[in-house]
Amino acid sequence: MHRTYSMRQSRAPTASQIENPPPPSSSTKAGRLFGRSPVGHVFRRQAAGAFGPDLAKKLSQLVKMEKNVMRSMELVGRERMEVAQQLSIWGEACDDDVSDVTDKLGVLIYEIGELEDQFVDRYDQYRVTIKSIRNIEASVQPSRDRKQKITDQIAQLKYKEPNSPRIVVLEQELVRAEAESLVAEAQLSNITREKLKAAFTYQFDAMREHCEKLAIIAGYGKHLLELVDDTPVTPGETRNAYDGYEASKAIIQDCEDALTNWVSSHASVSSKLSTRARTLSQRRKANAAKHREGQGVDLANQDQPMKSDRDSWVPAGEHRGAHEGQEEEEYEDEEEEEVEEANVNGEGGREREGERSAHDAVTA
Repeated sequence: MHRTYSMRQSRAPTASQIENPPPPSSSTKAGRLFGRSPVGHVFRRQAAGAFGPDLAKKLSQLVKMEKNVMRSMELVGRERMEVAQQLSIWGEACDDDVSDVTDKLGVLIYEIGELEDQFVDRYDQYRVTIKSIRNIEASVQPSRDRKQKITDQIAQLKYKEPNSPRIVVLEQELVRAEAESLVAEAQLSNITREKLKAAFTYQFDAMREHCEKLAIIAGYGKHLLELVDDTPVTPGETRNAYDGYEASKAIIQDCEDALTNWVSSHASVSSKLSTRARTLSQRRKANAAKHREGQGVDLANQDQPMKSDRDSWVPAGEHRGAHEGQEEEEYEDEEEEEVEEANVNGEGGREREGERSAHDAVTA
């Protein structure tokens, strides 16, 4: 910055840069047709989906939108550097402690702007990888169009000239076109999965490094604020002389060392899966491994069994036996009903015979 120790001096590559070499400068930092105005953002987003093959239109629009995001982040980084310089300029006219601390805070904020610029370069790795998927989609579209065109020609000939000898020729061309399309579709499927994982690995790794380093700078920034004496004074009272110059330099040096030595393996924030998520993930990997080895995946316990009528799940050969068993059950039910009716009739007959005997005795 303007007076004291600054991180902007030339320095050796950091441990993170040695472990993961930085990518080339982002492709969005040059060749701007519309400058820095938001008009270029709107035009790119709308024009991306209007041209090119149908298969690649959606991904083309995503690539252009990500380009807008990167240019916005680039603008944020540049503005942050200017803010850092202005903060240091303002602090020159303040008391010694405020002047020194604002100068060091300007150093830290300027470093954040540099980190934003580096993040844009790494973010561009993600965008370029996604762009390669778009290029593969665009290359697959002609094979789809050719197959559809031949299919339409065959249908038209069969409608107008059912006996045309050209139908046989077109059917042979359709077989070749379908074979080419199958190869192209398989390549698209494989490359899409490979590039998708690689692209978002670049993005998430860049985000992790960026956020961890921002947290480091924020922590040392709060240490710098402790050097400012905010004890209220009465009118006419003078504050103690400021003696924190060496301490502020040491804090800045410690911050630079922390940023220089940071590597992803020593990240403070880690994402830990719950027991359920870890179990499901391991089960999915095991099933995928079995599938690759040619073994079937056991789905017996995948879902709960459905409740439905008994006969709908009985094999065809067993339907007759089931009906016979049902007929036997109905026959047994009918026999039980006949016995019950006989018992009822017998008891009723004995009662009627007893009533006749009593009547005859009274009459005699």
